[in-house]
Amino acid sequence: MIRVLVADDQQLVRVGLRVLISNEDDLDLAGEAADGLAAVAAARDLRPDVVLMDIRMPGVDGLEATRRITTDPELADVRVIVVTTFEVDEYVFDALRNGASGFLLKDTSPADLVQAIRTVTDGGALLSPSVTRRLIREVAGRPVPRADPHPALGTLTEREREVMALVGEGLSNHEIAGRLGMSPATARTHVSRVMGKLGARDRAQLVVLAFRAGWVT
Repeated sequence: MIRVLVADDQQLVRVGLRVLISNEDDLDLAGEAADGLAAVAAARDLRPDVVLMDIRMPGVDGLEATRRITTDPELADVRVIVVTTFEVDEYVFDALRNGASGFLLKDTSPADLVQAIRTVTDGGALLSPSVTRRLIREVAGRPVPRADPHPALGTLTEREREVMALVGEGLSNHEIAGRLGMSPATARTHVSRVMGKLGARDRAQLVVLAFRAGWVT
């Protein structure tokens, strides 16, 4: 059973998500929160598998609440999906940088939202290649220093570096396999090993780490 915490300041949204979750046999509503501080407290108290986090909430916003959850060692198994009405690249990048495993709009279909919860629970990420590439192009164009490499990058093999760079470009396992002449299963294994070596919570964080290392052009 996947336990879900819903954090949104709009009661109507919380009710809708509550109904959606209750209709799925493998999902269970762990709790609700109406602001960022309450979301962090609920995550620590309830230990959900996934938090559906709004961005704009009173007091502590969803991005800061996400950061507090994902940097808490005791909540290492908690995944956060940012769900918002605002399709702004900066919000996407900030959400990922603060540790979110994915980013969805509130007009996402119920079926896709449910699948997103399952995907994140399995260690996947919720960024399509097109969204990832658009995000990177926008952020890469800013006049700020890009290189901020992870200290463990030196432990990666040459092949693992290639795989991580392609993850950073937004390629799926199948696309990476085609690019490097390997099976999708092998590509998935390489991605998992890179995540382990770098201590990445999920694939979404690899995108951020690849960008910070300057491996994405």
